[in-house]
Amino acid sequence: MPLSAIREFLRLEAAGGIVLIIASALAIILANSPLSGFYSATLDIPVAIQFGALKIAKPLLLWINDGMMAVFFFLVGLEIKREILDGELSTPSQLALPTMAAVGGMAGPALIYAVINHGNPINMNGWAIPTATDIAFALGILALLGSRAPISLKILLTAIAIIDDLGAIIIIAVFFTENLSLLSLLLGGVAIVGLVIINRLQITRPAAYILLGIVLWVCTLKSGVHATLAGVITAFAIPMRTTDITDRSLLKDLEHRLHPWIAFMILPIFAFANAGVSFSGIGVSSFVEPVKLGISFGLFAGKQLGVFFMLLLGIKLGVSAMPRDTNWAQLYGISLLCGVGFTMSLFIGSLAFEHSSFDVPIRLGVLTGSILSAVTGYLLIRFGSSR
Repeated sequence: MPLSAIREFLRLEAAGGIVLIIASALAIILANSPLSGFYSATLDIPVAIQFGALKIAKPLLLWINDGMMAVFFFLVGLEIKREILDGELSTPSQLALPTMAAVGGMAGPALIYAVINHGNPINMNGWAIPTATDIAFALGILALLGSRAPISLKILLTAIAIIDDLGAIIIIAVFFTENLSLLSLLLGGVAIVGLVIINRLQITRPAAYILLGIVLWVCTLKSGVHATLAGVITAFAIPMRTTDITDRSLLKDLEHRLHPWIAFMILPIFAFANAGVSFSGIGVSSFVEPVKLGISFGLFAGKQLGVFFMLLLGIKLGVSAMPRDTNWAQLYGISLLCGVGFTMSLFIGSLAFEHSSFDVPIRLGVLTGSILSAVTGYLLIRFGSSR
């Protein structure tokens, strides 16, 4: 992938991270203001769509989490496919180091969460919450460092976060699927076959993929499998290369068009809807609650230790070379930034616990762990780098 394209991608993600911060801060302010009732009531507004006997009725919050996030995961799927076919993950040597780091960055937090919540089966449902990394936030922090963060460091962080997203997709598919509907799964399978057929026919009209993607989303939603997976499956069907004489890539075109909408609308709306933590009634006991401790320590301690250990192991064993123009302080810094879970952690938290009694521990844990990771990662790279 050309260096200019990478810089453009990172620039957009960084700007999106700043918008995310503003949306999150606004949600927290509203949740702790006289408008808190209006904030909660807005998210609970019932929204229904019906076509004959088919009816989908959900509160606005779930439309955001199930519907808008499916579009986000569609973009994630496009990024993963492009990176594997023609990017930073296209060769074994390029793929090895970020893959090792991402695996360590998922295992470490899960282990720490499990140790803290061991013996409580209900609390253990949240083990996957601290395994996620928010690429927009992490790259937004790197952008604040300017020339102190070399492009190779940003590419490595991006690759780790993309593989981490793939891990999150697998976790959602395997661990957050229940009460399966065989009929809906069969109809979804028909939609997938349709996507494969139009892919093999090298059809480059987006409408064909979008239509089948919507059908797949509805079937997935009704099947019991989490609906965001429909976005990823649809993305994998988008052709990267075509026989078109214009040599136009539908995948790259869609990715380019979607980035502004995801960065500046969908993710900020998700953050606004999910980050509103009310501090009413929160005391010292709230900060030592096991679920909260498992999430915050998992993000802050588990991520940095898991990612950095695997980076160190991979480089020392010769699996991959040290990223160009970087040092060990910078690598530890991005290991810390991988602990900025935020939107992805909040999303997995909404799947892990159905009861509202866990809302405060989840949000408090994600916010504290992410903020600690962001601040320490920024400071380490800032003072461990030269311009």
